[in-house]
Amino acid sequence: MTVCVGTASWTDKTLIDCGRFYPAGCTTAEARLRFYASRFPLVEVDSSYYAMPSPSTAQLWAERTSPGFTMNVKSFRLFTGHQTSPTVLHKDIRAALPDPNKATVYYKDVPAELRDELWRRFIEALVPLRASGRLGLVHFQFPPWVVCNEAGHAHVRHCVERMAGHVLSVEFRHQSWFAGERAAHTLAFERDLGVVHTVVDGPQGFSNSVPAIWEATHPDHALLRLHGRNTATWNIKGATVASDRFNYDYSDLELHELAGKLAQLSSKVGTAHAVFNNNMEDQGQRNAGTLQTLMRELGPG
Repeated sequence: MTVCVGTASWTDKTLIDCGRFYPAGCTTAEARLRFYASRFPLVEVDSSYYAMPSPSTAQLWAERTSPGFTMNVKSFRLFTGHQTSPTVLHKDIRAALPDPNKATVYYKDVPAELRDELWRRFIEALVPLRASGRLGLVHFQFPPWVVCNEAGHAHVRHCVERMAGHVLSVEFRHQSWFAGERAAHTLAFERDLGVVHTVVDGPQGFSNSVPAIWEATHPDHALLRLHGRNTATWNIKGATVASDRFNYDYSDLELHELAGKLAQLSSKVGTAHAVFNNNMEDQGQRNAGTLQTLMRELGPG
């Protein structure tokens, strides 16, 4: 088994400001990525969710990391059905929108020819990572309003078809996908699509939270994403992502338990990824370091 542990992003403001992860003098984008890649074999690119990445930036990421380093890339938010500000779109795309002054747009609001072009540009931006062997999973995190119904299934299937030739991981944010007997149906749906099921560790008891289903739906890959277990801030209004919603420091006991489950999951696939998305200061990096040590103690990988 091979287990790769890392974090979601490496440039969060609170991480840099806390001064506990990056050494003194490590102040440039290049230096930070090189240092991060010396500590972990995996990172998730989250900036691609907020704005379309560029091939030139991806080329720099490839040049600043060593062979064997893996970058999972989060899908651009428009594709997964999240509300999107036109200001983050390319200028020519924004100018061609039916209403370029609209505050937010959804996938359905974008004409088909513009959608085609956005998909083309997103895939083009991944080429440098893919060519250099750095590209891992392309992660599609769907919003809570993509529920387990005919429309939800259709949109997930549509995204998979548009990304043909890439390995996709899928994460749901509505309990309907795994409620009761639907869990087995959702896993079967993921297997049929050939996507990687995302094991989600996060707060429980909300309509927009899902249970941790420790199953693999892809023969070669598995994915665990850890959002922390801060139930008090999961749905707090006005919460900032870094400092509130994902503010959680996993205990050693919790990490030991997770390591055992991850070891079992990884035995079913070629490679398992664990991505910490608790990103208040250096929480994610510290927790990832501990889990990485635990996995080494459990066996080869």
